[in-house]
Amino acid sequence: MRKPKKTDYNKIIKNKKLPILTLDARWHELFPDEIKSFRIKELEQKVNQLLKNQGKLVHDIKDMRKLKKSLVSDIVENMDIKDDHQGKVKEKKLERNKKYINELNEKIDKASDKLSELPYKIKEANEELLSESIKNCYDRIHINQEELKNISEWIQKTREELKLKILAKHDMETANNLIYTYMHDILGSEVIEIFDMTHNLGNNDNKTPN
Repeated sequence: MRKPKKTDYNKIIKNKKLPILTLDARWHELFPDEIKSFRIKELEQKVNQLLKNQGKLVHDIKDMRKLKKSLVSDIVENMDIKDDHQGKVKEKKLERNKKYINELNEKIDKASDKLSELPYKIKEANEELLSESIKNCYDRIHINQEELKNISEWIQKTREELKLKILAKHDMETANNLIYTYMHDILGSEVIEIFDMTHNLGNNDNKTPN
């Protein structure tokens, strides 16, 4: 069988709209755990980790914005600061909340930057996984085709052998019937029955009936 040409799968699938493979049931049907190569498992883990990071960042940003909103509300509620002990306590709390808000803003910005990069990274990792998956599928198809060819050849050979065996069986049965008929005609039924018993031919299917 001619060896297939090497294909640049990455080039073909680049920038195509593709499902996330690790979230697609059809991909899992094609690749149950027991047949996944080391490379496919590695790339699958990479995609899943990026998706996990994306989910965590979305959740973290949501929580930080919620906390920031709460701190801003607290600042607004405590803007009226009097020049007394209670006022000084409020002022300290206000400064602390402002500091927290600044820290949260920095964290939100950093998390948002990371989050904005993840769709591209997920797309890239998913394309890498798809490329390896396609290569693996075609390798399996070629192996199956070779095995199918061998099985087809075996079936054809066996079919021909079976035809020859059937013809040989028919010839032998015809020869036995002919021999038995001539012997029966020459010796008669009584003598033939004695010889049949001697040669264990009492139940022989090829005997010509008396």
